[in-house]
Amino acid sequence: MAASQRPTPKDKKRRRKRRFLSLLVYSIIVFGLAWFFGEQATTTIIFVRHTDTDLPADPGSDPPLNARGLARAELLADFLEDIDVVAGVDAIYASPLKRTQQTAAPLAKRLSVDVTIADHYDYVGFMEDVLSDHKGQIVLVVTQADAIAPLVEELHGSKNVPEIAPDEYDNVYIVSIPWFAKVKTLRLRYGLGWTPPVAQTSSRGGFKDEVGSL
Repeated sequence: MAASQRPTPKDKKRRRKRRFLSLLVYSIIVFGLAWFFGEQATTTIIFVRHTDTDLPADPGSDPPLNARGLARAELLADFLEDIDVVAGVDAIYASPLKRTQQTAAPLAKRLSVDVTIADHYDYVGFMEDVLSDHKGQIVLVVTQADAIAPLVEELHGSKNVPEIAPDEYDNVYIVSIPWFAKVKTLRLRYGLGWTPPVAQTSSRGGFKDEVGSL
């Protein structure tokens, strides 16, 4: 029976080369898959209406938040500040209207995130920009009541977002956009049981609310 031959230095070099190439290919596959799934992560967009304003004398005016609205904006910041257990809201958008920017300000300050101003009525272009710039992130959009349903629908979310009443300020719509499954739309309320710190009393001793702007 012939004795087995010991590997020559040349054989050892070939084996080391094969092992190195196998490890290199494996590493490339692992990092490639990690990059791919990272790029295709779920994008979450949160839509809220601006908080309370007083009824403007001029329908075309841009009234600021009233005392109730400023307090509710802080409540919104409490609600969204730790919405993600790992990080939080990555980007915040408001419209050119003062009331949306004031609503976004408390959360933006807490998270040290700049508020980006955009035209929310350009439904297609606005959503395309948000999805392109913030893939895999959590984005807050503070907008007007009549813009929420079209924006949600533009993301292929629910087509049944109900009309928001003039005195409704505490709806939160969360649209989750995965790369491999159906878009989901959730509706939450962040003001349940909340008592505003400032209320205007009527001549009869009860509370009187002013219905604000869209």
